[in-house]
Amino acid sequence: MIIMDRSVDGASENQEDHGRSSSCSEEEEEEGSPLMDRNPSPPPNASDIEDEAGGEDDAIVGTAYSKHWLFGTLTRLIQIATREEEEKEGGGGDSTHMQLTDEEEESLCRVWDMAMDRDVAGFLQEFKAADILLGVIAKSRCPRLTEICVGILGNIACFPDTCLSLSHNQDLAEVLLLLLGDTDPRTLLETSRLLVTCLSQKDVSSLWLQRIQQHKSVCSNLTFIMSSSTNVELVVKVGELLDKLFDLDEELMKTWITEPPGGDEEENEGRGGVDVTLSLLEAAKQLRSESPEGLEVYLHVLQLLTTTDEGIHALAAPDGPGRPLWDFLCSVVVEDLLQPGDPALILQEQKLLLLHSLDVLSALYSCLDPRPDTYLPLVGVMLRVLRYNSELLQNKAEEVQRLQEDRREADTHKDQQEVETQKDQREVEKQTDQREVETQKDQQEVDETPKDQHLRSLIESTTGFLADLLSDISEEELSELVTDGSLTEKTCCCAAAALLPHFSHVVKHLASMLTQTHPLLVHALRRKTLPESQSQTT
Repeated sequence: MIIMDRSVDGASENQEDHGRSSSCSEEEEEEGSPLMDRNPSPPPNASDIEDEAGGEDDAIVGTAYSKHWLFGTLTRLIQIATREEEEKEGGGGDSTHMQLTDEEEESLCRVWDMAMDRDVAGFLQEFKAADILLGVIAKSRCPRLTEICVGILGNIACFPDTCLSLSHNQDLAEVLLLLLGDTDPRTLLETSRLLVTCLSQKDVSSLWLQRIQQHKSVCSNLTFIMSSSTNVELVVKVGELLDKLFDLDEELMKTWITEPPGGDEEENEGRGGVDVTLSLLEAAKQLRSESPEGLEVYLHVLQLLTTTDEGIHALAAPDGPGRPLWDFLCSVVVEDLLQPGDPALILQEQKLLLLHSLDVLSALYSCLDPRPDTYLPLVGVMLRVLRYNSELLQNKAEEVQRLQEDRREADTHKDQQEVETQKDQREVEKQTDQREVETQKDQQEVDETPKDQHLRSLIESTTGFLADLLSDISEEELSELVTDGSLTEKTCCCAAAALLPHFSHVVKHLASMLTQTHPLLVHALRRKTLPESQSQTT
């Protein structure tokens, strides 16, 4: 569940520095847009709330929050929007943004927080708060007011029933997608969070995908943010939005990476022509030092691109990001991940970054023309992946053995005590049989524990990519790996065990090159490597 936070790190606190650009042109606004010129809908009559509450119980059902206080705050929200509109008509224009008073902002932020409660979210939805917020957003020229309203909607959307109701509000959906063309980072952040929340609800995700497909400006707005924003939290959230979109709709992904970002030229002035793949690379570069979690999101998006022919062609195109992306990912893997002195357990922590990076690198190695030169430090990292995984497997086997020994020792001690204290030997035997059944059940549960799918995928990806690199490696490069300590007896045996039996030709090629220069490694291969591959996953 995604909960909207009312503060954004890295966003400017001076709202005068945040301009707000409507996605409608000035000419359209003068003629009257049905969406952006709508007035806030009034809340239901106060007497309706009082009648429903029985005139006595003012609390929203299931909470201690006051219905009348919430009703009054929504009424003041409409008054704020009306005041803002009057100031604009009085000559204020768009050059000066209206500011909320401290009291107004505190009250609205309290509603924002309250909307995290399912009962409050349902109450707000029941009393048409979405229509009120829509009207305020459409009229607002106050970035902070817009941000709070979108944030409240985002919290309301966290629950399936209220999300379903919000998602069928066509006018609201139109305004939210237009808000992706806004210039205020905090408004963009809350809008992106709201869209990720709605796309995460399976009952309405297809509806939002259809709308996004129809809004050509969404692609250009997102690529513009990725390539130009310095707000880390916003860039990460846009990456999550793109990741969700591409994961749900492969055809949308293909369209966005094969067609230049478009949309209405007036809506996207200065934003067109930014390539999606290049924007992904720029965002990933920014997040490398700022947010490892965010980098992981963008690497997964790039990995998704490599699952389609269109994505491979876009990356490998002469004017595409293929070469710079290869250099960037090699740098990330070699300099940031799985260093020689790290403990084996670090593999668990970094498995997703390694998986996404090596998957993309493997695809680039196969499709770039000419093929990149073998980068020996990258080979060293992959050898460490296989070695560390082998150590994790050994540690797990030893732990299981210790647990079994401890259980047997405890059972033996308990048997001795029961024999001494119980006269009925048959009862002792019955309890002993029961414990044996429990022991077998425990062992069965251990054996049937689901394997770590991500680690398993990493080992499979590493093995396949390593096979490609070792097939092309020269004797000089192989000797260099031995000299720098990357290729040792341990790593050689771990690599061979992983490569067999599917890549036996690679193991033979490796042994033949080592025969003359490093016979001890060849001897270790023949002595320690089993004829068939052992399981290399946990």
